[in-house]
Amino acid sequence: MTGMAADLQGAIAASGWTDHSPGDPQTSQDLLALLTRLYEIGRRDLPLARLMEGHVDAVQIVQRYGSPPQVDRLRRILRQGATLGVWNAALPGEPLRLDGDRLRGGKSYASGAGMLSHALVTADTPGGAQLILLDLARAVPRIDRDWWQVTGMQRSETHQVRWHDAPIDEEDRIAAPGCYAREPFFSGGALRFVAVHAGGIAGICDQTCDHLVRAGRAEDPFQAARLAALFGLADLAAATVRRTAELWYEDQADDGEARLARVASARLVVTDAAERAMVIAREAVGLAGQFRAHPLSAMLGDLAVYLRQPAPDAQRLRVGQAVQRGLLAPSL
Repeated sequence: MTGMAADLQGAIAASGWTDHSPGDPQTSQDLLALLTRLYEIGRRDLPLARLMEGHVDAVQIVQRYGSPPQVDRLRRILRQGATLGVWNAALPGEPLRLDGDRLRGGKSYASGAGMLSHALVTADTPGGAQLILLDLARAVPRIDRDWWQVTGMQRSETHQVRWHDAPIDEEDRIAAPGCYAREPFFSGGALRFVAVHAGGIAGICDQTCDHLVRAGRAEDPFQAARLAALFGLADLAAATVRRTAELWYEDQADDGEARLARVASARLVVTDAAERAMVIAREAVGLAGQFRAHPLSAMLGDLAVYLRQPAPDAQRLRVGQAVQRGLLAPSL
């Protein structure tokens, strides 16, 4: 077992999610507790938090849409130490297809490839996208590890994967085709990774402060001003996630579009805060923070990559339309 695989299992166990797997939160308090856990992991280790967020996503989906026997199976493998992820991104030119009981094609951006025990994938069928929970020891993918050559998040083991005639059992199919993108869970689930991003901003604040204190530079007035700015950005990000979680169960009128737009807004606010925080941290620490051995270097690189979630312009459009329709309005 690799170091990251062991870290992931340990983080799942420490969260109490081995025997009590995280389902869909039923109250704002439950949602906030889940987001806080992801935030705290992201504050220390963004690649690990990325894998934890994917594990939570997969476990919630199976419990939400799976049959009672499938949910029982999920809980059994979780007690045995299973680690899950969701692999949905299409592999250009090689879409994943389910033909009868055989799986052919691939996925891109498959985080945790080579370390997870199970993956929840979407495969094309005549009836739509079918969710399939794969036991990766039985349906072993071919992994392209040369593709993931990025400046951060290397430890997330995000690769391209392919299958050729992998056998699929009927019990591997989760629900009917088309359920994966069902709202409000699909768009609302983005709040999980937004919480991780907010944790990353707090981690940058922590690392910058630690460096300046060790270097005896924290009391310099310019550095003190930078620390104040970093705290403000980290606090803004955390407060945005918290308020969004608190309002999730209130904004359910108009088909829930207000709360989905609020999640999109939170993503934009936290992304902007993260971009500003990275600039300030580099100014504060200087060249020392660019050395690979410096803990700030890895966190800056990881967050810069992790922030590049797809379709940011679509999120701005959703928020703007919600404001125009009167679904969102500033309030205290």
